Amino acid sequence: MNANFWNDRYGIEGFVYGTAPNDFVKAVAPRLPAGPVLCLAEGEGRNAVHLASLGHEVTAVDQSAIGMGKARRLAASQNVTISTLITDLSDYRIAAGAWSGIVATFAHLPPELRRTLHRQIVNGLRPGGMYVLEAYTPAQLGFGTGGPDNPELLMTLAGLREELNGLDFLIGHELERPVVEGAFHTGRAAVVQVLAQHP
Repeated sequence: MNANFWNDRYGIEGFVYGTAPNDFVKAVAPRLPAGPVLCLAEGEGRNAVHLASLGHEVTAVDQSAIGMGKARRLAASQNVTISTLITDLSDYRIAAGAWSGIVATFAHLPPELRRTLHRQIVNGLRPGGMYVLEAYTPAQLGFGTGGPDNPELLMTLAGLREELNGLDFLIGHELERPVVEGAFHTGRAAVVQVLAQHP
């Protein structure tokens, strides 16, 4: 799933995954401390715009130029401002101690890149800063309601606890829930949700 794949997906009319924030992000957003927030693999900007509406200075990162363009338009339509950066996460470096919050929803990466990124996330949070993640688990393969069909790209709570060693898990669970986020995420799904805090 390279930039061409995502540019094609986001090139259709309308917002592929909707304009509302992810349900879990919306639920835990009030717990994020004040300060800058980084949204990774942010697509068309729905989470970034919501967090900006709560007063955060938000930077959205995605490899799709089309997605980031739609994110800026969504922000303008909601009278908020976000910063956007078009880059592949394999090339992006998270600055140490820079962020009050980091958010990633359904950012399914190859295992080596995911582990590298998670180490950067642990180091990139300020003391008290929080990481918000929702992703599909391997059980999602039985639902067929979204996400990759490669089990290596899916996540488990046990694996995330290892990869995010150094953070305190305030929320960490695997569950089944209805995910209704546009045409490609619709139906009952198996997910892992994490809210983890830097000590």
